[in-house]
Amino acid sequence: MNDTIAAISSAGGPIGLIRASGEQAIQAVDTIFRAKNGKRMLDAPGQKLVYGTLHDKNGKMIDCCYAVVFHAPHTYTGESMAELQCHGSTAVLQQALDALFAQGVRQAEAGEFTRRAFLNGKLGLSEAEAVHDLITARTAEAAQNAVAQMMGAVGSPVQQMREELIGMVAHFHAVVDFPDEDIDPILFDDAAALLHRTTSRLYAMAESYERGRILREGVPCVILGRPNAGKSTLLNTLLGRERAIVTDIPGTTRDLIEENVKVGQLLLRVTDTAGLRDTTDPIEQAGIDRAMAEASASALILAVFDGSQPIGDEDMLVLARAAGHRAIAVVNKVDLPQQLDEKLLKKHFLHIVPLSAKTGTGMDKLLSLIPRTIGLGDGAFDGALITNARQAAALARAAERCEAALYAAQSGMTPDAVVMDAEGAIAALGEITGETVTEAVVSRIFSDFCVGK
Repeated sequence: MNDTIAAISSAGGPIGLIRASGEQAIQAVDTIFRAKNGKRMLDAPGQKLVYGTLHDKNGKMIDCCYAVVFHAPHTYTGESMAELQCHGSTAVLQQALDALFAQGVRQAEAGEFTRRAFLNGKLGLSEAEAVHDLITARTAEAAQNAVAQMMGAVGSPVQQMREELIGMVAHFHAVVDFPDEDIDPILFDDAAALLHRTTSRLYAMAESYERGRILREGVPCVILGRPNAGKSTLLNTLLGRERAIVTDIPGTTRDLIEENVKVGQLLLRVTDTAGLRDTTDPIEQAGIDRAMAEASASALILAVFDGSQPIGDEDMLVLARAAGHRAIAVVNKVDLPQQLDEKLLKKHFLHIVPLSAKTGTGMDKLLSLIPRTIGLGDGAFDGALITNARQAAALARAAERCEAALYAAQSGMTPDAVVMDAEGAIAALGEITGETVTEAVVSRIFSDFCVGK
């Protein structure tokens, strides 16, 4: 990390940002930027915008913009940093970047700014991963959860538990080092209390991942039903616009139609599917096969039934596919005379919502029911939800090793049995904070970032 890096950190808008970090960052920007006040950026105070002109590698003026410097170690990366706030033209930004490269600066790799912040101790690994979650957040709630994790909502309690386990292991090592001394039973009692408390906390954190994953990625949701039940109309009503073609001709929808819909605090990844029925049309059958496969992989099924018609054989296909899934029965077309008997639906579905996708009647009830069905109703997004699969796996391993150490402590085993499992838990927690993580894992984590972050 002795070299200086630079990258375009934002583009495509009226303002573009170029960021540089490293020992020569301020010197490089000083060479291509001339302040209107005549002073050099090398002498500029930190964190203060300076207005001036930007020049390409040949010294030609290419923009009027702002520059700002940040002095180590009080920066995002822990290194000297400088930024150029230019007009958002791709041509201007690229010329400015080329001018920095001419000064010996190199192109930053994906996630390298945040990686340097981690390696320089400015961020723990869980906080660094939260930066990625914040950048890619698709809802306000996911962003709230991510920014809380950036501030230590995961890293701080994990570090606390790790230090408590290290302290406990140190006491046991002292006992092992002096085998002739009698072991105070209080040592085992205190260890058991700590391990019991820690195990419970770790399992609770690990188990929050399923809800956290839904918060970050959205809910894969399939609209399923027989032809003309109103699936496409329901999709259009959810979207608030005409996305799917709606006709009275059975088999109109043949391929999957996917859209994102915000429902309360949830992002639904909704898929409209071909109507389920027996058909000799190979194209329509291919659409039905896709619908079946999509329903199997979904987290939520909206099973749509035509309330103006009695339950038929095609509806039984819907019932069979929805079995064993989180599902809501949507009895559509309540604006028409009703013929559907809900007794059969009540045997298969916990939730039944009568509505009219055409008029919007009953949609509020459906929208309020979806988050509760998924298990992510109203709540504070304070970073407590684990949204990272790697962290969830490490937490689960730590919980298992703590549980094994607890059993050893309560069963009167030798101190080294307690220590062995406790040290396994400490190592697993270190994978979250970054203290025991391998270089290969670090490289993989930051390769998922975009360039300039």
